[in-house]
Amino acid sequence: MKYVVTARIARISFDRPERANALDLAGWHGLRDAFQRADAEEEVRAVILAGEGKHFCAGIDLSVLKDMQARFRGEREAIQQQVHDFITDLQDCINAIERCRKPVIAAIHGSCIGGGVDIAVACDIRYCTKSTTFSVKEVDLGIVADLGTLQRLPRIINAGTAAELAFTARNFDGKEAHRTGLVSDVVSNTAQLEYRATQVAEAITRKPPTFIAGIKRTLLHQREHSVAEGLRFVADLSSRLMAGLA
Repeated sequence: MKYVVTARIARISFDRPERANALDLAGWHGLRDAFQRADAEEEVRAVILAGEGKHFCAGIDLSVLKDMQARFRGEREAIQQQVHDFITDLQDCINAIERCRKPVIAAIHGSCIGGGVDIAVACDIRYCTKSTTFSVKEVDLGIVADLGTLQRLPRIINAGTAAELAFTARNFDGKEAHRTGLVSDVVSNTAQLEYRATQVAEAITRKPPTFIAGIKRTLLHQREHSVAEGLRFVADLSSRLMAGLA
């Protein structure tokens, strides 16, 4: 992963363009490390996540799955536990995006496939180009999408549409992603994508960071709770923030 901070914005980039930014195991762990770093660095106020080269992220590198099949040996129960631990480790790498208290903007171009979608839907804001290709691809690999798409995508777009995309693994473009609400805006090319993401990131950096973190925390909390529970949560959080206790 590439990590650069400029003007209080951390730019985290997938940097395997020769592999369409498919993530090997080091790449997954690098993703987690980068977001832990962005969270810890006081200078950073917002994060832009993007891909080097022609693509955003083609998901998990197939060599990782092949290596997993070769390494995991023993009785069925032992294999099940090994696979479970492997999956939860990759889930945690993506969860680091949500644990990062800074708003995360995904700037998506080229291909966003499988695990790339898992990563994108964990971000706070998403933008893409019209020609971006998305696919919830896992069923075509003979696996269930198990890194977050099936949990997060139905909370972003219509649940029936999310189900259709997961069941069929069909490709859809940036215009459809915008129409369904998966992305907040769709632009014509990568130059406009960079401008749009940077424009919003810069606006965020001008806001009080403690309260920006409070907004992110409240939005994430609300996904799992009722309105009444959310109101109680934000009343407590906001009062603690304004009293300097959080």
